[in-house]
Amino acid sequence: MKKIRNIVIGGIQQKVFNLVLVVILLMMAAYTVVIIHQTGRIGSLVAETNERQKQSISAISKETMDAVISGSMGQSTQMEAYIANDLFTDLAGTVNMLGNYAGNIFRVPEAYAAKPYALPDPALEGKITVQLLTEAGLDTDEAALAQRLGLVANMSDMMKALYANGVVNSCYIALPEGAMLLADDHSAAKFAEDGTLTPIPIRERDWYKGAVETGRLYYTDVVQDVFTGQIGIMCALPVYQGNRLAAVVGADLFLDRMAASIASSDKSGAFNFIVNQYGHVVFSPRTEGALRVRPPMEAEDLRNSSEETLSAFIGSALTGVTDVTEVSVDGQDYYMVGAPIESVGWTVVSAVSQASARQPTEMLESRYDGIVEEAMSTYRDGFGNARCTIIVLLAVILVLGITGALVLSKRIVRPLGVMTERIQSLGGRDLQFFMEDTYRTGDEIEALAEAFATLSARTLQYVDQVQRVTAEKERLGAELSMARDIQASQLPRLFPAFPNRPEFDVYATMTPAKEVGGDFYDFFLVDDDHIGLVMADVSGKGVPAALFMMIARVLIKSHLQNGETPGEALENVNDQLCEGNETELFVTVWAAVLEISTGKGIAANAGHEHPALRRANGEYELVVYRHSPAVATMDGIPYKEHTFQMYPGDSLFVYTDGVAEATSAEKELYGTERMLKALNRNPDASPEDTLRHVMDGINAFVAGAEQFDDITMMCLKYVGK
Repeated sequence: MKKIRNIVIGGIQQKVFNLVLVVILLMMAAYTVVIIHQTGRIGSLVAETNERQKQSISAISKETMDAVISGSMGQSTQMEAYIANDLFTDLAGTVNMLGNYAGNIFRVPEAYAAKPYALPDPALEGKITVQLLTEAGLDTDEAALAQRLGLVANMSDMMKALYANGVVNSCYIALPEGAMLLADDHSAAKFAEDGTLTPIPIRERDWYKGAVETGRLYYTDVVQDVFTGQIGIMCALPVYQGNRLAAVVGADLFLDRMAASIASSDKSGAFNFIVNQYGHVVFSPRTEGALRVRPPMEAEDLRNSSEETLSAFIGSALTGVTDVTEVSVDGQDYYMVGAPIESVGWTVVSAVSQASARQPTEMLESRYDGIVEEAMSTYRDGFGNARCTIIVLLAVILVLGITGALVLSKRIVRPLGVMTERIQSLGGRDLQFFMEDTYRTGDEIEALAEAFATLSARTLQYVDQVQRVTAEKERLGAELSMARDIQASQLPRLFPAFPNRPEFDVYATMTPAKEVGGDFYDFFLVDDDHIGLVMADVSGKGVPAALFMMIARVLIKSHLQNGETPGEALENVNDQLCEGNETELFVTVWAAVLEISTGKGIAANAGHEHPALRRANGEYELVVYRHSPAVATMDGIPYKEHTFQMYPGDSLFVYTDGVAEATSAEKELYGTERMLKALNRNPDASPEDTLRHVMDGINAFVAGAEQFDDITMMCLKYVGK
């Protein structure tokens, strides 16, 4: 052993020194390896966790957006198609009414006296008149033609009344000789600038030729009105006298409001357009490309488009309601939903570009990437500072010895281990990383933990935002369900309704659709010897229709209980509902008052379905008679009344259009024939069993298809004294 300046070389002191030095060096080496390994694992785990969170956010966002797009586009498109279908159905009803009247005239012409007719008079501009229009060179003084014109002039009052109702923009009857009587308030438009009466090539017009060639109700393409220049559609029907064409009746419907609505629908990548039965685009906000509107002779049948997805989609949309479909048009990808306008064979299509639909998700991903990059930048800066600190700490460990090394090792390694375990446990719904006292080391490890905690909190904020959107949608659904329950609670639901009145038995049901509707029924004693019966259907859907239904029900019941006849009650209710009817809702009503002791009844029908009556030991049959206009369409309308007689054992069945228009999965309507068949399976059944038979028939027919309208029915069996 040698001793140099109090240091023993080769002795215990050196061995202890060497041992301590080796231990320190080994600990430093081990500590360095642990730091490098743990730091690498943290970096990998952070990257993997960021990617998993990004995928989770993208998936949740996409699912939510797909659900919102599918629900909102499908419902709004079907609602627009339903509203348009009502317009065209009313147009067809008007033309059929004209055809029936003309058919009666030509079947028994001797029963009608000749009525006067006149050419257009510019002085009558703005006044509803019936005017004679002819083709060029036609001699209207020829006796046979003058006689036929005088005969069809019997329809003048009816045509003026139909025009005044506001359903159509003109109505007319044309004779094969080239003359026609037309009702409108545009007398001055029939004259040229020089003041001469403009001849009309009547038999060359599309509505005339189409009706004659098809032999049935015919809708034209969208055309410009020859007198007013407005955009519209014409509906015509041939009328025969025996096997010979006697006349063609028709009516016009202007579609400027529909065109304006479609033109204004192009917003934020979403828009609507309408395709007719020939596959032509008739209304669209687009001015270029395959979806622009072109003249009928130049229009392309989109069912034969070179864009395969477009042609297949249009073919499906013209035959039924479609699901959300991906369609490529003019090099752009869209989500599209179609709903047919069944009365004319058209379809309403809602489209939204996929780029617009994906924009929220892409924005969310972009913001998430920015947050991640910001956190990683903080991490890299912290790690760079940590390396310098580690070097200093290693030097201190080397100087201070084992105790300092153990303290520093515990201070640095333990927080990293805890952080690693916490990061590995993240997953599923547990994505929150919280700051703990373990990470509060006052150095770069704390900065790393704070950065990761901030990133985790911001990520969950965006997830919560997506979940709140979904919850809001569910809340709206719950509120609509509550509105349906409130609506149903306003109707009589306790049966038997009149247990102390053996002279009759009455039962009624309403099966609501998913959306709040406007059907309602009512029955009540006007006095001891009279019972009031009401069946009605408010136009439109949603909360406004439900509120309108409740008001109409209260008013009708009040007027009938005040002793008014059904016609008087509907006339007064119509005037009341027309006041301030800014929503332009209306209601079809069948109302009746039955004298219990005698079975005598008085009914009024305001545009509602025909009731079915069954005589004792007989079968149910429809009671068909002319309707009055629906209530709340125009004030000052008189409502016609119809008397009927019920005998002991007779039954009366009334219903809303949800029965006849129940639709199967193949888009076929249930119809009144199937309804009568269901009623007559057991015609002597009680009212409750009768309604059950009809409902069973509907359920078997639709076979689980979605119900789009309320199904409301009421049956009264008259027993008598």
